[in-house]
Amino acid sequence: MNTRPIILVTSANGNQGKRLVPRLLAGGHRVRACVRSSASAEALRNQGVQEVLVGDLADPAFIHEAVRGVSSLYHIGPTLHPAERAMGFNIIDAAREAGVGHFVFSSVLHAITTDLVQHEIKRDIEEHLLSSGLEFTILQPANYMLPPRLKPVFEEHVFRLSWALERYQSMVDLDDVTEVAFSVLTDPARHLAATYELVGPGRFTAYDIGQVLTKVLGSEIRVERIDMAAFIRARFGEGDPVTFAHQSQVSASIEKRYSNHDFLGNPNVLGWLLGREATSFEAFVRKEYEAYQALK
Repeated sequence: MNTRPIILVTSANGNQGKRLVPRLLAGGHRVRACVRSSASAEALRNQGVQEVLVGDLADPAFIHEAVRGVSSLYHIGPTLHPAERAMGFNIIDAAREAGVGHFVFSSVLHAITTDLVQHEIKRDIEEHLLSSGLEFTILQPANYMLPPRLKPVFEEHVFRLSWALERYQSMVDLDDVTEVAFSVLTDPARHLAATYELVGPGRFTAYDIGQVLTKVLGSEIRVERIDMAAFIRARFGEGDPVTFAHQSQVSASIEKRYSNHDFLGNPNVLGWLLGREATSFEAFVRKEYEAYQALK
């Protein structure tokens, strides 16, 4: 009988889960993964995940099943889901009832910025967690350096952004985020009651990003702003806007905030947690470009 403690990961086949779950498995940890689809479940089982649950985190019965017998969990709210707040509240309540020892929450940098719809949701979940009596750790990553955003750069030599090109932003490499999440989940005593801002080095306008991309690729990268309506159509398709009203509201709030204010953080905490300098944007681009060229 397997008596190792169970670590639960929600949204286990998403941006973070795809990186975190293999780390946990390689470290010999027993993982329970929550996913929405049978395809995601199959992918995780093929990696060796011991327990995979397919269901909806908006379903309280599914949440109660997921947290049963869990020693610690990492909650990653489903991206742009209209019920994200209720999911967060419900899983915190279920974890408290089940006696979960350590609740790790993937939040967002500057959750206090409540004119950003998704930030306000995560701020409310943070508050609910703080009031729950659970042992907790909160991770607050900056904007992710996401490989899919580089696809048009590599294929079309253009970098597109849906907010003002002259505004500065901080970013963070997802591999660095999941390295921290792994450390927090597997050595909880060092991180109880902590809230960590996870920010990579540097601050970038779209033009700065274009300069880094030009340097790495060795050819001129054009930078252009796309309107939010085009961004929403590209992400959610041409269907009835009512079906993605929440997603549209979130995206519009991002465009407005980021077009009128910089969004910055400091890399010191992340460097301390990693025990090294956090991954730079240039290093991230070089890694992704090498991977892209290897597939050609």
